[in-house]
Amino acid sequence: MQLAHWPESGGGRRDIASDIETADSFLAQARGLMFRRSLADDAALVFQFDSAAKRDVHMLFVPFAIDALWLVDNEVVAKKRLKPWLGLGRAAADTLIELPAGAAEEVAVGDRVALVE
Repeated sequence: MQLAHWPESGGGRRDIASDIETADSFLAQARGLMFRRSLADDAALVFQFDSAAKRDVHMLFVPFAIDALWLVDNEVVAKKRLKPWLGLGRAAADTLIELPAGAAEEVAVGDRVALVE
């Protein structure tokens, strides 16, 4: 499985991550990246929800920076670089993606991002 990116401005598909982990239980969603030491360069943690609603990301007990993407129907509606320990982000989303800092550098609001086989 890959996390793929299609820029709104055109151009081809670019894979952002190939080591995909899904937070598919309440405990996995609550824990997120807390207590991990790092996130591999090609990794992504994906949270999928039944519907779009305000989704918070906090960096408590996360000692490294990340890029967070909030998606609605695979369209990026918000993007934020979160600092270790102190970062906080919030936006509406039906999918939330956490990536290593810099991995979403070329992703912009309006672009499409999706999991593909």
